[in-house]
Amino acid sequence: MRKERLIVPLLVALLLAWLAAQAASSWLFEREMARTLTDLEARGELDVERVDVDRGWWQSTGRIRLAPLLGDSWQLELTYRARHGVLSTHLDGEASLQYGPEAADLFGDSLASPPPRWEASYRTLTGTLEGGLELAPLRITQQERELSFDGGRLRFSGERGNWRLRAQLKRWVLSDGAARLEIGPSVLNSQYAYTEGAHSFTQEDRLEIASFNWQQPQLELDGGTVQLANRIALDDQELRMQLSLDLGDIHTAEQVLLTGQLEAELSRLNADAIRSTIKRLRRLAAGGRHGGGERPLLAAIEPQLLRILRDSPRLDLQRLELDSPMLGLSARIDGSLFFDGRRLDELSVVELDEPDMRERWRRRIDGDFTWYELPTVVALWLGLPLDTRTLEVDIGRGQVRVNGRPLPNLAR
Repeated sequence: MRKERLIVPLLVALLLAWLAAQAASSWLFEREMARTLTDLEARGELDVERVDVDRGWWQSTGRIRLAPLLGDSWQLELTYRARHGVLSTHLDGEASLQYGPEAADLFGDSLASPPPRWEASYRTLTGTLEGGLELAPLRITQQERELSFDGGRLRFSGERGNWRLRAQLKRWVLSDGAARLEIGPSVLNSQYAYTEGAHSFTQEDRLEIASFNWQQPQLELDGGTVQLANRIALDDQELRMQLSLDLGDIHTAEQVLLTGQLEAELSRLNADAIRSTIKRLRRLAAGGRHGGGERPLLAAIEPQLLRILRDSPRLDLQRLELDSPMLGLSARIDGSLFFDGRRLDELSVVELDEPDMRERWRRRIDGDFTWYELPTVVALWLGLPLDTRTLEVDIGRGQVRVNGRPLPNLAR
């Protein structure tokens, strides 16, 4: 009898615990979504808005709008329905894309297909999100032009502060009369890690294209395994961007026309000035003061833009190697460019279209490059001795000299 009297209080306690866990699960989901959207907006590239939000213990709904911070070139809208559980939340919805000042709907107006659906799962205890989106095949025809896409799949995962994306895209084909370009399949892997408010972040992207083909009358190019990678890092001192490109082998007429690799890095972009520029842009966008064209906008943010250069940015061409077995030519080039960041009050971004201001900017550039294994035809073109095998390019205050001589007039 005593055990029976304990059953009802135990069931009530379990029910209350379950209800508390359910409420906590929905609250944690809403908190993490708000934080993540705030961090995404803090990156400074997008305007993020969540509207028509209906929060509940068992189910929540709403819409998320993403658009460029300035301009009206496109707008992505994600509807979502979140079904909350104690240990996880399941989400699904539609993705619609509008483009242009007219806000034309890509799915429905331009494409006779419904918006793609997406789904995801959020784990309450670990705060991780995993989801995906299926891209249906499409075909767009305009007179003699046609674009066809065989479809693909996007997968995303991660938690606040560290997100990953993997896109697997099938073949793209663009044709215009007798010209035809075919690309793919291709794979994009991306990772974005950041601190709160995107004060510091690192973004790494790697794109691999399995093959491409370009055809036009009397010319056909075939390439395979093109790899493009970039890394952007913002820390307390600077923004640093690194780029690498591997062209693979490009063939024509059953011969190797070109192979090549590129590695470059841009550094010394002042971090505090970049963050200040982003904040200024956000204030202008919020106040609706970004209309009237590009010049008024540049004038409004010019002080912040110039301060980005105060640490004297540097561009390093760490590696450029090109080889053409078909033509018997090759090149190996490395070097650096520097920008003098002193006395920035003498410069103007708004007045760059004026010859005197362009000359001021040009005189701030210094650097040097070395071209090894110089082809004879290039030496002939530059008016150098035909046995020249190394080309030294020196840039001082914007003036270019090659092997100690002023750069000849290449337009002749």
